[in-house]
Amino acid sequence: MQPRTDQRAGLAYGLAAYTMWGLLPLYWHLLSTAAPAEILAHRMVWSLPVAVIILAALRRWAWIRPLLRQPRRLGLILVCAVVISLNWFLYIWAVNTGHVLEASLGYFINPLVSIAFGVLVLRERLRPLQWTAVGVGALAVVVMTIAYGKMPWIALGLALSFATYGLVKKGIKLDGIEGFSAETALQALPALGYLVFLGVRGDSSFATGGVGQALLLSACGIATAVPLICFGASAVRLPLTTIGMLQYLAPTFQFLLGLTVFHEEMPAERWAGFALVWAALAVLTWDALRTARKGRTELARAAARAGETAAAEAAHATRTAADPAGHEAG
Repeated sequence: MQPRTDQRAGLAYGLAAYTMWGLLPLYWHLLSTAAPAEILAHRMVWSLPVAVIILAALRRWAWIRPLLRQPRRLGLILVCAVVISLNWFLYIWAVNTGHVLEASLGYFINPLVSIAFGVLVLRERLRPLQWTAVGVGALAVVVMTIAYGKMPWIALGLALSFATYGLVKKGIKLDGIEGFSAETALQALPALGYLVFLGVRGDSSFATGGVGQALLLSACGIATAVPLICFGASAVRLPLTTIGMLQYLAPTFQFLLGLTVFHEEMPAERWAGFALVWAALAVLTWDALRTARKGRTELARAAARAGETAAAEAAHATRTAADPAGHEAG
């Protein structure tokens, strides 16, 4: 069990990570004069030096050489790099074209999509409440399709891409900073080539947008890496159930920003769709908490039984040592 101070630190790191992720729409909005593809390319390019600095500070280089000798893992990292690039691009585009609310919906339904992937791909078995949550989530998509007059493809694209990213990451088995560094190393060169192409054409907002724009684009690497580092620090200190509840903070912040800062429309039918998603997540969270509590209770009972058995054996051994003759006679 983690010490209480460790758990407090983990909670602080987790709150910081998900708050920063939730407030990212404000950052991308500051860069709205740049094309989403250019913002994405800068995010990739500037993430690499940040990753190298972190690896150097932690002296975490030993994993690189073994990884280079494993083509299958390298292939999976390439898939991760491509999928997360699509996710990042879609999110930046959604924010800067006035679809923050739909983007937040994508991250709300992401846990439900991940569960569906678990059943379809990993052949996992769901508990009844998990099936209920997935069913309510599917109903929410139908309601949102009616509300938008079309399939909420931005939300579904974000949810599917991020769930795919999580699924593929399971097969790589690299921790946060190592995985981030490996993916960034694959992203950086094509992104740099694209930025050079923009510069040659004279379409680079980095070169033409002034010092402020250049600094904001350069800081994309920090904006990407810092929440990830905080998340990694929280993940090793907190139970998965706590992390599972914290993950709803980011889309909640995005939702509030969409309503209060970007003043996006939210008619009654969209409220109904979001309400169904929140109901599904409430069922999912309740099931996770109940299962975790049941597991802790069973573990405590097993520990108590083991303790009673050990005490009985110790008492028997004491009696035997005190009266070996009587023991032999018995």
